[in-house]
Amino acid sequence: MSLTDRQEDLLVAVALTEFSVHYENADPELAEQAWQLAANRLVEYDIGPAEAVDALEIGETGF
Repeated sequence: MSLTDRQEDLLVAVALTEFSVHYENADPELAEQAWQLAANRLVEYDIGPAEAVDALEIGETGF
């Protein structure tokens, strides 16, 4: 399955958000940079990180 540019941007934003959360205590400056990169990708689509997960249909089982 090939991802669209939008899906790729959203997937990267979700990964950067996760990274920022997990490294917030270890390296706050790096975590903030990751968060800013995620936000920059999401602003183009006018959605937040949780909405990006929904847009990617991550965890959908199809039941």
